[in-house]
Amino acid sequence: MKNRALTLKEMQTECAKLKKQGKTIVFTNGCFDLLHLGHISLFEKAKNLGDVLIVAINSDGSLKKLKGSKRPLVGQKDRAKILLALRAVDYVIVFSEQTPKEILSKLRPDILVKGGDYKISEIVGREFVKKVYRFPFMKGRSTTNLINLILKRYS
Repeated sequence: MKNRALTLKEMQTECAKLKKQGKTIVFTNGCFDLLHLGHISLFEKAKNLGDVLIVAINSDGSLKKLKGSKRPLVGQKDRAKILLALRAVDYVIVFSEQTPKEILSKLRPDILVKGGDYKISEIVGREFVKKVYRFPFMKGRSTTNLINLILKRYS
């Protein structure tokens, strides 16, 4: 099986091929530090919007800047491998910037998917896609809730 965790340059080449084949490319991004049902639901809904789902994940360094010095709990290589084990996820790309704006400007997927906590006007990279979808979070399903539950039960 070919590698599906690609660099930006490799992903650009792959996207060009997919677009020539008439495929609809869907993109989402996030930290995905501890995978939970809310993430799985988002990936499945995103995948149903098109033919190919690209998931961009924050590098360990950018995740640390976003979430604090105690994160990530799971390193970027492991997070990528876990995501690629999911049926809905076709490709993973790691980015070290705080946002995926550069990736979106170069890949120009058809659809961008984010969680419902973002207003459309706040979604980074929306100008590079044809359509933006927001899906509401599953109540009580978040990495922070999971971490707090673990701390409560085991401390």
